[in-house]
Amino acid sequence: MREAIVLVHGLWSVGSVDLIKLRKHFSKAGYECHTFNYHVWGKPPADIAVKLHQFIEKIDAPIVNIVAHSFGGIITMHLFDQFPFAKKGRVVLMASPVNGSAVGKRIRANPVTRWMLGQSHVNGLSGDVPEWKGWQDIGVIAGDIPIGIGLITGGPDLPHDGTVSVEETELKGATDAVIMRVSHSGMLMSTPVAEQVVIFLRTGMFDQETTTPLLDAEPA
Repeated sequence: MREAIVLVHGLWSVGSVDLIKLRKHFSKAGYECHTFNYHVWGKPPADIAVKLHQFIEKIDAPIVNIVAHSFGGIITMHLFDQFPFAKKGRVVLMASPVNGSAVGKRIRANPVTRWMLGQSHVNGLSGDVPEWKGWQDIGVIAGDIPIGIGLITGGPDLPHDGTVSVEETELKGATDAVIMRVSHSGMLMSTPVAEQVVIFLRTGMFDQETTTPLLDAEPA
């Protein structure tokens, strides 16, 4: 049976160039890959989620999985809050601050840098992201190498990936969750991370023997 993956990039991705390696890995694994592009200026995540729904509806594969990085995971949470049963498939969130972002809040608090976030703070980086209600299998990957652009603002609480803390990624109702030795951007270039995504999409669980369980994840 044909399966597709929709890749949803993070906040400041330019043309989804940072997703190229993931896309190649997933294509080699037999998935039909699609990349959803968006920008945050002028639109909050709930509005972007409507566009993501329209994008997914045009894909004719019987199974459509979603792999979202960083802020893309917040958009995905809004997608399922508005359209919970749109397609059959699994979801993987990679370093998505579903509990709000300390780095994002600091950027927004500074009048000089506030513009950089657009409306991503609305039910997004500032918190109040929709709850996950167990519509599909959802896996969470967090990183713990503390190297990244978030350090410019002081960084989140340890452990973190340089931009997002492990705690900020913890999702109540997650099917499975793991911590991997990668940074926020580095996970997009990591073959082990890509392999873990494929394992989850195929089985609904990560390979816990080669990763660190994120113990606060709860069964859906």
